[in-house]
Amino acid sequence: MHWLFLSVILDFGFVQFFKLGERRGYSAPVVVTTNYITVAVCIGTYLLAVDNWTFPEAAIETGLVTGCLFISSMLLMNYALTIAPVGSVLSAFRIAIIVPVFFGIYLWDEPLAPSQAAGLLLALMALVLMTPRSETHARFKGIRAFGLLAIICLWQGLSHTSLRSVHYKGLDEAFLQVLMITGATAGLIGILFTLLRKQRPEWPAVKLGIFIGAYNTVALCVIMIALSKLPGTLFFPVLGCSVVLLDNLFAHFVWQERLTRPAVAGVGIAILSLALVI
Repeated sequence: MHWLFLSVILDFGFVQFFKLGERRGYSAPVVVTTNYITVAVCIGTYLLAVDNWTFPEAAIETGLVTGCLFISSMLLMNYALTIAPVGSVLSAFRIAIIVPVFFGIYLWDEPLAPSQAAGLLLALMALVLMTPRSETHARFKGIRAFGLLAIICLWQGLSHTSLRSVHYKGLDEAFLQVLMITGATAGLIGILFTLLRKQRPEWPAVKLGIFIGAYNTVALCVIMIALSKLPGTLFFPVLGCSVVLLDNLFAHFVWQERLTRPAVAGVGIAILSLALVI
């Protein structure tokens, strides 16, 4: 269970560093791309140092798929934030935890007790309530907005599911190779995206991306170890709900952001859902 606790803390820190970049007005695609390149370089350097430069075919395939899902999910979310309601986009991104839970039960027969199922439903409710709302007017509304949000939820959920599949493909011993290919794939796609947009990376954004990437290398390794030891039906609801819970409390007490009534209710429901899921 300590691996789950470490995953929550590290993922929470990861979110805070990205929020720092947003507050400073850094380009999200540049930060995200640099982050993934740094992950690939850090893990690749380690693999060379320990003379473990062997890549099983399944690890390469899984890394390629996961890398494509990771970067496309992040770019899609950032695009959606410019045309759709912010609160709805973030909610769709966060409730994506339901996708790996579904596949965990359907494909891999992962356990889900009735109390955990109730906790999962409460967690989804809490995530929606704790997601901040925006007063800006969105260009996407109605059925088009619903379709966009559904794609965001599914795509991010598939990213989680691809990571989860590492354990069931027997790649626990090669998870570093998977993460390196993931980072390299996502980073290369991110570079092509920024080149096509003719966006010149600014050094402060690149520097933050390098720092986040080094941090994310540790966080991803811890998450992969946790996924090798815990069922996804426990890991994903606890991780998703705990990170958003901590994010709201941190924003309130440190950043001095006022918690709305729905957010306060969401915090209470989140605590109850975690008690049920665990």
